[in-house]
Amino acid sequence: MKLEITVAERQERCDRLLEHLQQRDLAGVTLFGRDYILYYAGFDFIPTERPIAFVMNSAGERALFVPRLELEHARGEADVERVAHYDEYPDKVHPLQQMAALLADMGVQGETGGDGDGYPWIFGYRGPALSDVADVVLRDVRPFIEDSMAVKSPAELNCIRESCRWGNLAHQLLQDYTRVGASETEVEMRASNEATLAMYAAIGPVYRAQGGFSGSGAHAGYRGQIGRNAAIPHAIANNIRFQAGDVLVTGASATVWGYHSELERTMFLGEPNDACKRLFDHMVALQDAAIGAMEPGAPCSRVDGVVLEYFRQHDLMSHWRHHSGHTIGLRYHEGPFLDFGDDTPMLPGMVFTVEPGLYDAALGGFRHSDTVAVTEEGVEVMTYYPRDLTSLTIPQ
Repeated sequence: MKLEITVAERQERCDRLLEHLQQRDLAGVTLFGRDYILYYAGFDFIPTERPIAFVMNSAGERALFVPRLELEHARGEADVERVAHYDEYPDKVHPLQQMAALLADMGVQGETGGDGDGYPWIFGYRGPALSDVADVVLRDVRPFIEDSMAVKSPAELNCIRESCRWGNLAHQLLQDYTRVGASETEVEMRASNEATLAMYAAIGPVYRAQGGFSGSGAHAGYRGQIGRNAAIPHAIANNIRFQAGDVLVTGASATVWGYHSELERTMFLGEPNDACKRLFDHMVALQDAAIGAMEPGAPCSRVDGVVLEYFRQHDLMSHWRHHSGHTIGLRYHEGPFLDFGDDTPMLPGMVFTVEPGLYDAALGGFRHSDTVAVTEEGVEVMTYYPRDLTSLTIPQ
């Protein structure tokens, strides 16, 4: 199994993008998004107030526009023909004015594809619209890029499978180390560090994280979803100490060549009561129904429709909080979505999280999430951690 995104694969991506630009009679493209730049140029970086952009003209020539502090980094890592740089932001001459000169030199003028009219205002950055300083009229190419990213290549699928493997180990260690009186911080750090070291020992020579802000290695944790806080789907870690009877909602993954997976489980610290068992059983049945509704060519809305019908039939709507899943890849959340309002067809190569959940303020949250790829024949459940109550009950 090959664990890398090759130069040739990135060239194929750029060729498809170039064909799209030519079909729309666009002079080129400018991309500021970190994930888009990683996708097309293989350049991973931490976005700050300093603009970074990918540029490609109608002849297929590619360039990266970076601050001086990223110059050597970009020259060594980016799959582009040229790297242009500016000194710093802020400066007497704004970086986007210097980028305008690069666009003119590359012949990128007039109607041009883009993911936004200028660099986004993050980390204190302020700047003009690109169209105010360059001779361009921006046309949105994000729908094409998002559709391209949604269907994974064999190499991308291999990276996600490898992410599942090490996320599985991190989760097993998380469960092993969870005990009454321990804090979520110490348990998460121990499990994540040990899993990461094991991953480095096993695949270190062929491993690259390319995780940006999400970092590198394997990780598992609770993100504050402990006890009644488990009823908050997007809770925040707070160094909570585990108590007997806690309902626990977990999360585990690993960043492999920029790609993520998602493994979540509902666990119990001690034997759960009957009310918890009831919601747990419904949660497993909901996830089974969701995965059973997935097939190539079917609309994403079909999955959420089956889930919502189960909620209604069993009088569970008071426990509903969110749609049934989302695609995943270079970002933890991508589109399309397993949502009643998304009729996008599920295509072979799309990878979804399947995570219908139930939430009760008096009991906690009940959610498993598995990473599931759509195939020509049906689906491949890529994560494989136990889902049954017995396996997920931690003795006191």
